[in-house]
This record gives sequence, structure tokens and C-alpha cells, in this order.
Amino acid sequence: MLKTAPDAPVVSIAREASSIGDLFRRRATRSGPHPAFYSKVDGQWVATSWSAFFDQARRVAHGLVQLGLEPGDRVAILGPTQAPWCHQDMGAQLCGLVSLGIYPKQSPEQIRYLLEHSGARVVFVADAQELDNVLIAVDGLDSLEAIVPWTDALYQSHRSRDPRIKDPATMDATPLAEDVLDRRLRARQTEDLAILVYTSGTTGPPKGAMISHRNILTILAANSEALAFSQSDISLSFLPMAHVAERVLAFYGRIDAGMATAYASSIAAVLAEVAEVQPTIFGSVPRIFEKAYAKIHGEIEKKPPTVQKLFAWAKEVGRKRIRLVLAGQSVPLVLAVQYKLADLLVFKKIRAAFGGEVKQFITGAAPTAYEILEFFWSAGLPIYEVYGMTESTVITHANRPDAVRLGTVGRCLPGIECKIAEDGEVLVRGSTVFMGYFRNPEATAKTIIDGWLHTGDIGKLDADGYLKITDRKKHLIITAGGKNLAPANIEGAIKNSDPLISQVHAHGDRRPYISAIVAPSPIETLEWGRDRGIVAATEVEARTKELMADPSSRSEALEQAMAKVTEHPDFRQRIQEAVGRGNRELARVEQVRRFFLLTRDFSQEQGELTPTMKVKRGALENKFAAQLDRIYTDDSFALEPR
Repeated sequence: MLKTAPDAPVVSIAREASSIGDLFRRRATRSGPHPAFYSKVDGQWVATSWSAFFDQARRVAHGLVQLGLEPGDRVAILGPTQAPWCHQDMGAQLCGLVSLGIYPKQSPEQIRYLLEHSGARVVFVADAQELDNVLIAVDGLDSLEAIVPWTDALYQSHRSRDPRIKDPATMDATPLAEDVLDRRLRARQTEDLAILVYTSGTTGPPKGAMISHRNILTILAANSEALAFSQSDISLSFLPMAHVAERVLAFYGRIDAGMATAYASSIAAVLAEVAEVQPTIFGSVPRIFEKAYAKIHGEIEKKPPTVQKLFAWAKEVGRKRIRLVLAGQSVPLVLAVQYKLADLLVFKKIRAAFGGEVKQFITGAAPTAYEILEFFWSAGLPIYEVYGMTESTVITHANRPDAVRLGTVGRCLPGIECKIAEDGEVLVRGSTVFMGYFRNPEATAKTIIDGWLHTGDIGKLDADGYLKITDRKKHLIITAGGKNLAPANIEGAIKNSDPLISQVHAHGDRRPYISAIVAPSPIETLEWGRDRGIVAATEVEARTKELMADPSSRSEALEQAMAKVTEHPDFRQRIQEAVGRGNRELARVEQVRRFFLLTRDFSQEQGELTPTMKVKRGALENKFAAQLDRIYTDDSFALEPR
């Protein structure tokens, strides 16, 4: 494991700070020589101290001031989760600016919308492809005054294309003078806007959520009470900084806590680098754990019967033990001995795949299946589900080491109230509720009513205050028979029935029964086809390399390779059986009667997924309207579960 600060409980400094910039300065003063983060340079992990991080951010701040930016002006950052992103963000915060992130790999039209709507005066850009898109996007956009490449090489190759392209050396010359820094920080009040976070836009153009310094500082202080971290903990960072969870809970949270992280050199390198970094804290979206669970079980499926039996025995032993542990009951001696053996033979190997030192997984954004949660807890890899949204500054509820209830998102954090409306919608109130939507008072008025944030989620509170989220309010299916069904339950049951299934979209609003679109998992599907001689091993290797480098990639070559497999009768039968198994976990009215099997996975490029890999339900309904209609009218079109 990489070197970190000395082992000591985290003590939040958020309550002492007046802004994010002030918080950062306080952390640099307190933890100066200790590692803030690690970056990989020539194959070696190189530490950057809090003092060096602060100095570099002050240099960026000086460059921004030299460009004429005033407190409250907006600055955009477009690039991967790497150290320069953090230098630029903190540089903007130190001189009183409002920073916003843009997800990588957006179209020029999407970039144009964000820059124009936000009124950003400066955009930092990481690489040549992104810079090409930015130059198309900003043609004729006078509000944008400066484009700053991350590197000198990028500047030199593009400088002649637009006079607004600035030399990045101006962001690395002189630290912002102390008196100017003081004046700039004093110019920002706790109630002022700190960051803009644009929602991923599942139902229309992204909305810019205005999050204040107070929102962020309050949530950091509350979060430090909920999650038992140490300053010696270390994380591995790879999720997009444009997302509010990675930005606020992870990045700003580490500044508050004085914890270190290592920035993965690329998405493709995460699996290898997790073994090198050996993180103790690992935050990710549920999809990572779903894929890991599917991969583990897919690999076991290929093993001899004796290995499969051993795995099944260990899994059952772990399940029995963890249920007792979480219920606060003692574990019988025989079961404890069995678990030690199961841990030695099975679970220790699973922990090693995540570096062997993980103390806490933290996940949110969507429910994680109970079976998956229980499996990882059994393996000694506790997953703490949390809940929140951009508009509530990331998090309102959390399971925590001293208060866990699997299948729920935990209890409210300190200072936050929660109630369930008559129609089942989750409402929250507190000082973490955002300021509203930028330049969109109408949407703000529909979201914050009498001080309560209407989350759009449907949920239930149990007698002990644990919240269970069932689905999005706008996603509820009302069948022709008048039954209200949550598609997330249906989709989860089917999706978790087989590692060959990537996504499921349940359909049935005002229909006589539930149908679905099923999308196959790319790598698992190709490997299944390779093992049966349907697709060449060299092709599988090439497509796997492509996906590991860019998990959102859905190239034509990938689709063609997958089609060879998904159209095979044995594959179709396998999926029919999987849907049948999933149905057995559902009430009769929820069961999928017929489904349409895609030859490919859902795609961001085709408008079916958001940058955070959430399914755009409305887009799917529109795109596949003809196929969904045929399911109910053409008996020869769709597949039926077995």
C-alpha cells in the first residue's frame, strides 16, 4: 500500500471554513508534508504533498486572475480524473470562481450547450480529441474568452486554430500573491455559489444545479460523522470528476479529511492498479459490483464440479454468518470454523482482486441487489449503500459501520430531515438542499416546494428510520389492469439472473402484461461465443482490449462480433432460461411474459445511456417503439421465458 498520513481518526475541518478555497488552504496548512495524491509517472507512483498541491493550485489561480476573471465568474474543466483537473478546480476556488465539470467524450453540441448555458469564460481541455470538439463547439460563442490546453504539446499543435487558445505555462508561472488570495477568499460568502453540476439529462437538456459553499461544507461535516475513516486511508480515483459524487464526496471529502488518493492512469488500468495501490476505501457505482459479481460467477461456471461445489458451500457459509453478524447475534463455533476455512479457500482470493486491503466499499446512484450486497459482505468486502442526488449535494442517507441494514440506503445524516409524501415520493429538507437550477426558476419551483426537496424517487421508511428506494416516480409502470409496478425490481431480478445480461428495460405502461428489452453483456457474451467456436479468440481479444480502454465504447466491429453470438439458438435459449429464473423472484403481475433480445448492449453513442451510464428510459421507449408494439401483436417476433 502507498504511504499515507499517520494513522489517526479523521477530524473534519469543514465547520471552520468559509468556502471550499478556505477549506483547501486550511488543509494544506495542517497536512502540508503528507501525501495528498499519487500519480503514475514512468510506471512509478509519485506522491504530491498537500503543500505542493496548494502551490500548484495557487499558480492556476494567478493565471486565472491574469485573464481578468472576477469572483463568481464560471470556469469549465473537460478532462479525465487526473491531477490537473484538481489543480484547475482548486485554482478556480482559491480565486473565488465558480467551477463546473464537463464529462469526457461529449459531442460538440453537448459541449456548446454547457459552455453557453453556464456562461463559462474559460475552459480547460485535456487532449486533442476533446480540444477538436471544443473548437467546433465554441465557434461564434463570444462568452468564452479562453481555452487552456492541459499540456504544452497540445497548445503547440492547436494554437493557430483559435486566438482564444492560451499557453498553459501561464497557469504554472507564479503563485497567487498572499494578499490577493486573502482578498479573493474574503470576497466569497458561505451562501455564495461554489460549483455548477449539470445533471446527466435522462429526460431532456441537462439542468445546472447550483451548489453553494454552505451546501458542501455542511455535507462534509455531516459525512465525517457518518463514515469512520482514518487519515491513513487511501482510495483509488477513476470516476468522472464532472459527477457530483466524485467531486464533492470524494475529492472535497478528502480535502476535509486529509486523506490521500491515487489517480488511476486510465480506466483500462484500474484492475491492474487496484492491486498496486491497495486502497482501503473504494467508491464506485453499483454497476462495478454487478459486473464483478457476474464475472466471479461466470468464472466459477467454467470450473470443474468440485470447485463449483466448494464455491457454493463457501457462499452459503458466508451468507449464514453475515446474517447473524448484521443482526447483532453471536456466530456458533462450528459456523465460525467453517467460515475461516471458506475465507482461506475462497473469500481471501476475492478480496485480493480488489487489492486485499479494502475496509469499505461505498456505492449509490441506483439500488444494488440484496444478493450482491450479501455476497460481498460475506467475502469481507462490506458495501455501504448511500443515497442522495445532485440537488441534495450528493448524500442525505447512509449506511455506516455502526448502523447497517442491507437493502436500504441507511438513515438520514445529521441535520437532514426526510419524509414520505402521500404518493410515496421521498422528500428531504436541510441545509444541504441546493440553491436551485441555474437560469431555470420554473424547474426550481417544481423541485423545491415549501422548503422540501422533491427527489422524484419512490421509497419507504421503516420504523427505525432506514430508507428503502424502490424506483423513480416517473418510471412507475401502470398496467392496463391498474397495477403500479416498479421497473427497477423487474429489471434487477432479470439482470442478476445471468452474467450474460448487461441491461434490461421493463415495459408495460397501459399494456396487458410486462415485456422487456434485454441487452447482452459485451465481454461475457463474446467469451461465451469464443468457448463454443462461434467467434474467433483473436476477435474476442481485440474487442475486449477496446472495451477495457473505453468501457462506453460500442464500435461497429463490436456489434458485428456480438451479433454472431446473440443470434445463435443456444445463446437465445440461455437468455430465455435466465429470464425464467428472474421471473421466479417476482410476483406474478411483475413477471416478464415476452421480451426482445438486442444483438448489442445499450450505447451512449446512440443516445441510450447518459455519461454516467444510466439508462435513458424515454429514449429507449421512443427508439424501440415499433419493436415493443410488435411484442404484443406478433406472436412470432418476441422470445418467451423458459
